Amino acid sequence: MMDYSYVFLILLLPALSFVVLALAGMKMSHKLAGLIGTTSLGIVTVLSYMTAFLYFTADRGADGTYATMVPYNFTWLPLGNLHFDMGILLDPISVMMLIVISTVSLMVHIYSFGYMHGEKGFQRYYAFLSLFTMSMLGLVVATNIFQMYLFWELVGVSSYLLIGFYYPLHAAVAASKKAFIVTRFADMFFLIGILIFGYYTQSFSFSFVGDIVMGAGTTPFIACDTVKAVTAGGLILPTALVLMFIGGAGKSAMFPLHIWLPDAMEGPTPVSALIHAATMVVAGVFQIARMFPLWVQYAPEQMSIVVWVGVFTAFYAAAVACAQSDIKRVLAFSTISQIAFMMVSLGVSLPGHEAVLDNHTQLGYMAGMFHLFTHAMFKACLFLGAGCIIHAVHSNEMLAMGGLRKYMPITHATFLISCLAIAGIPPFSGFFSKDEILTACMHYSPIVGWIMTGVAAMTAFYMFRLYYGIFWGTENKELHAEHTPHEAPLTMTFPLIFLSAITIVCGWLPLDGSWMPFGHFVSASGQAYDIHLDWAVAGTSIVIALLSIALATYIYKGEKQPVADALYRKFPKLHRAAYKRFYQDEIWQFVTHKVIFRCISRPIAWFDRQCVDGFMNFLAWGTQEAGESIRPWQSGDVRSYAVWFLTGTIALTLVLLAIML
Repeated sequence: MMDYSYVFLILLLPALSFVVLALAGMKMSHKLAGLIGTTSLGIVTVLSYMTAFLYFTADRGADGTYATMVPYNFTWLPLGNLHFDMGILLDPISVMMLIVISTVSLMVHIYSFGYMHGEKGFQRYYAFLSLFTMSMLGLVVATNIFQMYLFWELVGVSSYLLIGFYYPLHAAVAASKKAFIVTRFADMFFLIGILIFGYYTQSFSFSFVGDIVMGAGTTPFIACDTVKAVTAGGLILPTALVLMFIGGAGKSAMFPLHIWLPDAMEGPTPVSALIHAATMVVAGVFQIARMFPLWVQYAPEQMSIVVWVGVFTAFYAAAVACAQSDIKRVLAFSTISQIAFMMVSLGVSLPGHEAVLDNHTQLGYMAGMFHLFTHAMFKACLFLGAGCIIHAVHSNEMLAMGGLRKYMPITHATFLISCLAIAGIPPFSGFFSKDEILTACMHYSPIVGWIMTGVAAMTAFYMFRLYYGIFWGTENKELHAEHTPHEAPLTMTFPLIFLSAITIVCGWLPLDGSWMPFGHFVSASGQAYDIHLDWAVAGTSIVIALLSIALATYIYKGEKQPVADALYRKFPKLHRAAYKRFYQDEIWQFVTHKVIFRCISRPIAWFDRQCVDGFMNFLAWGTQEAGESIRPWQSGDVRSYAVWFLTGTIALTLVLLAIML
C-alpha cells in the first residue's frame, strides 16, 4: 500500500499562499509576492506528478482496475443519518486532473511574471490565483458530492475576483458580476439536485449503491439493485442528476448558460488561460465523469439530454467564432465548442436504451477525458500566446495585427502547433482525442457523428482564420510604427514552449508497445483500454480538416481578402448575427428585464410593499392607537383611579351574580 499521507499539502500550500499574500502581500515587493505564489505552485506540481507516478505505477487489483484511495476523510457535519464529509479521494480521473490543474496553473504563474509586470495589485492577483488553484484542486479530490459543491462555489468566487481584477474598468466589473450571477443561477439547480439526491438516498456518495430509494413520504418504492427498477419505478434520481447537470452546464458554459464566458475575457489574459480554457470550464465535464456510475445505474436514458445540449452548443459556438474579430473572444467561443465536444463524448458513452459498458461506450468516456487533458494544454498555449500578441500590439483586435510572424517567431511557432492540434491534424495530440470522440459519436448515432464532424471542420476553419489574421495578412504599419511588435520575454515564452511540447507528444507516447496510452490510465470501467484508430472516421476527419484549412488559407492568407469581403457584402445580416452571438445577450436582457423583472419581480415587489409591509404597518398603527386610547388611564389622578376601581368592582360583581343566578 502506497503512502499518500503527504497529499494534504497539495491543498494546504496554495491555501497558505493565498492567506499570506492576502494579508501581507501589500507589504511585499512584486517579485517576492510572485515568488511565494509560484514556488508554492511549483511544489504542488511536483507533489501532483509524484502522486500520479506512484498511483499509476502501482499494481492493479484482481479485476484489473486501479484502487480508489482515500488518504483522508472525516465527518465535518453530522446530520442524523446524513453527514457531510471532507477528505481527499484519489482515483484515475482525480489524479489526471491534478496533473492538468497543477501544470497549467504553474505555467500561468510563471507567465504572469512577465505579463503582469508593473500592474497595480500584482500581489492581490497572485493571491487570487492561489485561491482559485486551491479551490479547483479541492473540487477534483472531493470524496462526496457535497464537498465538491463547497469547492465548486469557491471556484465561482475565485473566478469573480479574477475576472474583475481590473475593477476600475466598468467592463471588467460588469463581466465579473455577469459570470457570478449566471453561474450562481445554474448552481442553484446543482444544489437542489444534491438535496434531492441526499434526501432520497441518505447518501452523498459519488457511486451510491443502496437497497432502497425513498419515495413520497416514507414509503419505499424504487429498488436500486437494477437499473430497470429505478427508471421504471420513478424519476427521482434521474431528476436529481439532470438538475446537477444544469449546474455543470452553467460552469462549463453550455447553451444557453454560455453568455458569461465571452465577457469573462475582460480579465487578465493569463486568467483566461487558467480559468476559461483549462480548469474552471471543465468542472462541468468532470462532474459528469465523476458521477458517471450514478448515470449508468439510475439515468441512462437521460444521458441524451447531455448529448443534444452538447451538440447544439458545439455548433452554435463554432458558428459564432467564425465571425469574431477580438482574438480572445474567438478563443472563448472555441473553448465553449470544445467543452461541448467533451460533454457529447461523455453522453454517447451511455446509449439510452442500455446501461452496458461495451467497447464503443467505453470509447466515449475515455475520449472525453482524453480531450479534456489535451485541450487543456493546447488551449492554454493559445490563450497565453494571445497574451503575448496583445502585449506586443496593445490591442485585442485582428485589425491591429497581421504579419506578426516576422516579429514573434516563438509565439508564431507555438501558436501554429496549437492551431494544428485543435484542428485535428496528426500527429498532434488534438487529432487523437478528437478523432476518438468522432468515432464514439458515429457509433452512437450517424447524425450526431456527422454533425460533430462538421463542427470539427468549422473548428479548423476559424482557428486558421485567426492564425492568418494574426501572423499573415495585412500588417498594420501605422500602428506598428507607434508600438513596434517584439517577442515576449522568456518568462512568457517558456510556458508556450512547454505547453506546445506537451501538445506534440502527449497523444502518441508509447506505453508497453501500445500507442496512445491514455486509455491504460483512464477508462469508464477502470480497466486498461486500448485505443484503435477507426481509419474510416480518422481519414474522413483529416481530409475535412485539411480542406477547411485550405479554405481558410485561400480566403485569409493574402494581404487583401476579396473573397471574405465579397461574402460579407453578400451575407451582411448573417455575419452581423454571428458577430453579435446571434443576439443571445439581447434575448437574455429581454427575458430578464421585460419578462422576469416586469411580470414577476415587480408584482412580487408590489405585494411585498402593499400587502406584507402594509399588514405590518397596520399592526403598528393599531398598537399605537390602542396605546393612545388607554393612555388617559395612566393620568396620575387619584380620583380618576378611584372611579375606574369602583367601576371595575361593580362590573365584576354584576358578572359574578349573573353567573351564579
